Amino acid sequence: MNSLTKNMTALSVLTSVAVWGPASAWAEDASRVGYLDELVVTGTRTEETLFETPVRTEVVTSEELRRTHARNVREALASVPGVQLREVHGKSGYEVWMQGIQADRVLVLVDGLPMTATTGSAVDVSQLSILDVERIEVVKGAVSAQYGSAGIGGVVNVITRRIEPGWRGSATIDGGSYGEQNPSGREWDLGRYSGRASVEGGNDHLAARLAVAGTHTDGVDPEPTTWARPGDEVDRHDVRAGLDWIPAAGHRVAVSAGRFEEDSNSRFVEENPQNPVDLGKDEQVRRWRWVVQGEHGAATGLSGGWALLREDLSDDSRKFSVNREYDIRESEQSLTRGSAHLGAPLGDEHYLLAGLDLQRNTLEQMKDGDSELDGSGTFAHETHELWLQDTWMPLSDLEIVSGIRAQHDTDFGHHLAPKVNARFDFRHSRDLTSFLRGGVGAGYRAPNLKERHYRFDHSSLGYVVHGNEALRPEQSVSYQFGGGLHYRHRLWLEGNLFYNDIDDLIQTELLLDAVDNPEGNWAVYRYENVAEAETWGLETTAGWEFDEHWRAVAGYTLTRTRDKQTGHELTHRPRHQARLALDGPLPVPGLAWSVRVRYQSSEYVDAAEASRSPGYAAADLKLNYQINRRLRLFAGIDNVTDAQRDFSDSSDFRPVAGRFLYAGVSAAFGD
Repeated sequence: MNSLTKNMTALSVLTSVAVWGPASAWAEDASRVGYLDELVVTGTRTEETLFETPVRTEVVTSEELRRTHARNVREALASVPGVQLREVHGKSGYEVWMQGIQADRVLVLVDGLPMTATTGSAVDVSQLSILDVERIEVVKGAVSAQYGSAGIGGVVNVITRRIEPGWRGSATIDGGSYGEQNPSGREWDLGRYSGRASVEGGNDHLAARLAVAGTHTDGVDPEPTTWARPGDEVDRHDVRAGLDWIPAAGHRVAVSAGRFEEDSNSRFVEENPQNPVDLGKDEQVRRWRWVVQGEHGAATGLSGGWALLREDLSDDSRKFSVNREYDIRESEQSLTRGSAHLGAPLGDEHYLLAGLDLQRNTLEQMKDGDSELDGSGTFAHETHELWLQDTWMPLSDLEIVSGIRAQHDTDFGHHLAPKVNARFDFRHSRDLTSFLRGGVGAGYRAPNLKERHYRFDHSSLGYVVHGNEALRPEQSVSYQFGGGLHYRHRLWLEGNLFYNDIDDLIQTELLLDAVDNPEGNWAVYRYENVAEAETWGLETTAGWEFDEHWRAVAGYTLTRTRDKQTGHELTHRPRHQARLALDGPLPVPGLAWSVRVRYQSSEYVDAAEASRSPGYAAADLKLNYQINRRLRLFAGIDNVTDAQRDFSDSSDFRPVAGRFLYAGVSAAFGD
């Protein structure tokens, strides 16, 4: 293990590694880094390799982003074992579930800072492009003291690249077809296309970057001649700018600003036996995000960092029929956050970290000109959190990380969440190492503003959902225990047992005597603390990096769940998931192939365990042809097996999109 006086700068990265194809060509001239040697920071905020970390972490590396042609975080996470990507209800995007825990209990961060969810509860990861992403780290369970409310299920941390001295740029474009399911009805039309470009440069003290990305999809339509279209038409545009200032060795100040836009259109039919009605929905999402952050270190081992974040999000939608518009919604959210942390060695065995997080969220929502919240005006929620973490190495092969987070919520008072993780290494020889690793952590999630104040009026569709100001925070305890075997950092086998116990789980409950429904014309639901649940299972991964060209990684996840009140399994949690990744070269110099396979078993779709969504297997084939260090061609077939739902079955939640063929090119210039 590394000594405790190693560099504690949380976001330092390998400067020779970049995000997409042509940039990775620059890295090929440098020494290659194996998967187990990747640096991670999310679990402890201190840099450690995957081989060493006491908090189990999984990484989507920059090389994986390049191999798989990922355009957004949703695509990047598709092959991570145990990560479930589910459609956001009523939206065109996807959210992350982990260890049987829903997305609004999973934190999605960018460089350790939270994001505002367009749904008011869960972040749509398909809206996050990999424009300037270095890697993505995944920590499952509530075992890290670094994160507070909403991290019951775990953390997804998207880490961006630093801006390096010199001048460079790159551009990537690609496009493809869904074949007969293109909404145009023409098999070889471009059903989806995307592009991204970046230019950056500077010197050892000041550097800047400008990056842009855009994606368009016509949607997916198995019956192009009809009105209904199961896959939405979506346009996304992303612009990001950054400035890095290094006034002196050990000090860095970074400023970034980003603008994201999404326009989507969905088409559906309201089923009426006598007179089916063609309906549609247009939605616009606009996000501004500003971040100023600093990192500072001293030769004594003292280090620290701070960050200021402001994010404003608008989400406006309207529904329409042939002759009218209705349900015109306007939503405004804001997120303001200030964070700071300080770390220092204490003797030869301890490294202490302490931090402070202050956050304020606001929500305002209107429907047809009237407030859709239970009240009027803007609702706000504030949290003040202090955390402390101690990394203790009593032996060279034993590392114990313990911490506690104290949270004061303006609406829910005080709460303490302790955590502890440990790892012990057994060094059998110079090449062979095995280890045991475990953690226990308390989770805590305060009800969000939507759950407390929202009044979701879908009476035209037969239901209404009310917020509930009397909700209590959810609480959980997460247990993680596992071990592994590593041989020469190139061959590995790991397993992890998990158990999550959740109390006061917030769900919607049917109200039988609702005052706003005296005639019983529609169903009225309200958010309530009604459930106690538990999830448990096994996660395994095995990998073999034969050499710099050949690689195989496999993962299997068993997930069991139970509603403690009914004894039934929780819905939308498949028991079995599996992932397989294979990479290798072809006889032509510079030409390589990759295969990604995903499997999940069937899942219950209703609480009474009466209906199941079928299981499925899907495979992706990727080709990359590195012509030279500046130019790369690539192509692929997503969902080769054409696994797709039966759109006539409302209980079928298999993939919306079938087989997709595409090709693209990447080019680079500069250093």
